[in-house]
Amino acid sequence: MASAVAAQVQSNPASAPQLQRGIVKMVLSGCAVIVRGQPRGGPPPERQINLSNIRAGALARRAVQGQTDTKDTPDEPWAFQAREFLRKKVIGKEVCFTVENKTPQGREYGMVYLGKDTSGENIAESLVTEGLATVRREGIRGNNPEQARLCDLEDQAKAAKKGLWTEGGGAHTVRELKYTIENPRNFVDSLHQKPVNAIIEHVRDGCIVRALLLPDYYLVTVMLSGIKCPTFKRDADGSETPEPFSAEAKFFTESRLLQRDVQIILESCPNQVILGTILHPNGNITELLLKEGFARCVDWSMAVYTQGAEKLRAAERSAKEHKVRIWKDYVAPTANLDQKDRQFVAKVMQVVNADAIVVKLNSGEHKTIHLSSIRPPRLEGEEKNKDKDKRFRPLYDIPYMFEAREFLRKKLIGKKVNVTVDYIRAATSAMETGGVPAFPERTCATVTIGGINIAEALVSKGLATVIRYRQDDDQRSSHYDELLAAEARAIKNGKGLHSKKEVPIHRVADISGETQKAKQFLPFLQRAGRSEAVVEYVFSGSRLKLYMPKETCLITFLLAGIECPRGSRNMPSGMQVAEPYSEEATIFTKELVLQREVEVEVESMDKAGNFIGWLHIEGVNLSVALVDNALSKVHFTAERSSYYKTLLSAEETARQRKEKVSLVEIQHVAQLTEEKERVAKYRPVYVTEITDGLHFFAQDVETGTKLESLMESMRGEIAAQPLVEGSFTPRRGDFCIAKFGDGEWYRARIEKVESPAKVHVYYIDYGNREILSSTRLAALSPAFSTRTLPPQATEYTFAFIQVPQDEDARTDAVDSVVRDIQNTQCLLNVEYSGIVCPHVTLQFADSKDDVGLGLVKEGLVMVDVRKEKHLQKMVTEYLNGQESAKSARLNIWRYGDFRDDDADEFGFRR
Repeated sequence: MASAVAAQVQSNPASAPQLQRGIVKMVLSGCAVIVRGQPRGGPPPERQINLSNIRAGALARRAVQGQTDTKDTPDEPWAFQAREFLRKKVIGKEVCFTVENKTPQGREYGMVYLGKDTSGENIAESLVTEGLATVRREGIRGNNPEQARLCDLEDQAKAAKKGLWTEGGGAHTVRELKYTIENPRNFVDSLHQKPVNAIIEHVRDGCIVRALLLPDYYLVTVMLSGIKCPTFKRDADGSETPEPFSAEAKFFTESRLLQRDVQIILESCPNQVILGTILHPNGNITELLLKEGFARCVDWSMAVYTQGAEKLRAAERSAKEHKVRIWKDYVAPTANLDQKDRQFVAKVMQVVNADAIVVKLNSGEHKTIHLSSIRPPRLEGEEKNKDKDKRFRPLYDIPYMFEAREFLRKKLIGKKVNVTVDYIRAATSAMETGGVPAFPERTCATVTIGGINIAEALVSKGLATVIRYRQDDDQRSSHYDELLAAEARAIKNGKGLHSKKEVPIHRVADISGETQKAKQFLPFLQRAGRSEAVVEYVFSGSRLKLYMPKETCLITFLLAGIECPRGSRNMPSGMQVAEPYSEEATIFTKELVLQREVEVEVESMDKAGNFIGWLHIEGVNLSVALVDNALSKVHFTAERSSYYKTLLSAEETARQRKEKVSLVEIQHVAQLTEEKERVAKYRPVYVTEITDGLHFFAQDVETGTKLESLMESMRGEIAAQPLVEGSFTPRRGDFCIAKFGDGEWYRARIEKVESPAKVHVYYIDYGNREILSSTRLAALSPAFSTRTLPPQATEYTFAFIQVPQDEDARTDAVDSVVRDIQNTQCLLNVEYSGIVCPHVTLQFADSKDDVGLGLVKEGLVMVDVRKEKHLQKMVTEYLNGQESAKSARLNIWRYGDFRDDDADEFGFRR
């Protein structure tokens, strides 16, 4: 390097000393500095300048390793102080210098001035003035004023007894330099990651430095935590081969840190290598190296970085995006994806296993998403041989697989999540199979809900592990460091897979198709009434596989009361062709119930051991929902069910709709084509309860005598055999009898159990709800069960009506309805179905006036405009009533048509 500099330097030895400029890179001692030029396309040339006519003490030197004839030499007195005086004055600053003499060995002597010209401070004079250097008086030329001035300054320093000229010679100024540390790990731990003052003495490459720790003068080698710079590889012959950008990275660190005062946080010491972070007043060199493309993040040391690993990842990401230096050929894993495919919101439809989910995009397409950089629980070693067992079920037989799946299912199913695609894992081919993919292409992404990274939550509970990658493998999670930190916490706390406790065992009996086991189990399920279940699989629109958590078994469940189109399947005679709309029915059922928590009522079983009954999810009867959406038709077996009327109503509505061609419509094309008028079949009902949302419950007058007879018999039995208070243990979904405020007992269903003193019940024959103590509940005798008489209260809501969102306006409407129809007989006609309950019109029994139309005319509600052609006459009548209320400025219209403002703050919406 010295020869290169000499070539650049620009001086002619035969001529007078020429003034040159440079920047001080390093102070070798109190009388020697290294000056570099300006960088042009790479590290600049440099040269060593020894100060003429003076001498400072020699610094300590360590013995050359492998040479027994050499030994450590200590500092000479005042040598370190002279070096420090000069370092603090000139390091990193611009100086000008003249070369007065050059020895045959190439050693250059000259004068150095601080600044751009010789008017600046003379460095040699400053050292002599402070008594930190002696003047070489041998060979003094009398005509040299500079030498004469140095001699005068030395005499003044002697007289003032400065530095070297103090009494005693300054032996006390010699530092005790410590080259080695007996136990580096204990030394690092003893500092407790607190910043230590230091001087950077040497830069080996961009991320490895030699530092002098103050005030104890420990000389240690420190590797920067979390990063790796290009290095100089040593070949077999001892020569060094630089990796691309290694020289530039070294210069980048040198120009900012070499011989600078810094603070170092010593963070860890794995395998005798000290890892640390260097903090300079102008910034953190670790982050700067990454941002400028001189380094890459490394996982093994990232975990100990105390300043926040996310900052390093962000700096590296910035360099990658701008394709700086080592990243000049970088191609992002998602570079070929559009922004809408890279980041999107989707609804979770299914949890495939502990690291994959199926989501529904806004376009309606279903897409499988794998959680980036995590691995689900799996069998290790000899346990793998169990895979060959035909009865092996990974979900239940692999330790913690069920817990992991349940965690994801409960957190995600049916929820909207944010998906950020991290990388696309290409399909892999199995060996010796003609190139058939062993794994298809996989989209790996970070999935968050409510700001929580689901993969991180899974790992922190010990229900998954983090995949380790090669350092050059960029296909990983964008939150990889958070995953590693979460795994470290799980290991430390002994969570899940890292626990030393016995692994949980799930003994789940699969009685699907086991006729004998199903027969034994049937009476228990029938007596249980509504049982909790989880839908594990959907075979078709009406055939499902359920997991019964309380009973720890798997069953095949068929929906009662309906006939659903069959899908294609393999038969002994060949492939059976799918019936029309079978696929649509299957998709509908999947989207509504797959992996959801549901309630089932088992009524019977078929010859193959499949259970038959009703499935409810959030108040929706799946059989009714399929019929209502024209994806199934009512089966004659539904006639003896309590849901028969609801099914018929839903089927009637499906027939009347002309929005799509459906299974039911195919069978009634002629009827639908000819039908142009709404069908009005009013039947008498008795209104028993009205809710705050303007729904109401009603009993059919035709069955009123049956209910009265049943209640009389039930109360007579209770009077003859008084109930024992506190003997009944309430469970959610159970039918029971409850003591109402009037002191009488009524049939009820338990909806929620908060505590023995707070049990939420629903009176099945009247529609009202109440919170009671368990002492006011008792078991329902089989003689008065829902099999004897189905629940008599049916929920309805008004057709063609939109209830105001404003609380006061809604209360006015509810009060009006309660005053007019509660506990009275009315006439009811089902107009169309809804998700929760049928929409109906209601007439007063005496005047035959429409109750809903009356609410519209009084300005208490708005009109819900329906588009069905056969309902247009009714809709027009309702709209006319609304216009008259608006004209008269009644109730909600008293300030005019508030909907024109589209103002949500008023509590109304169009």
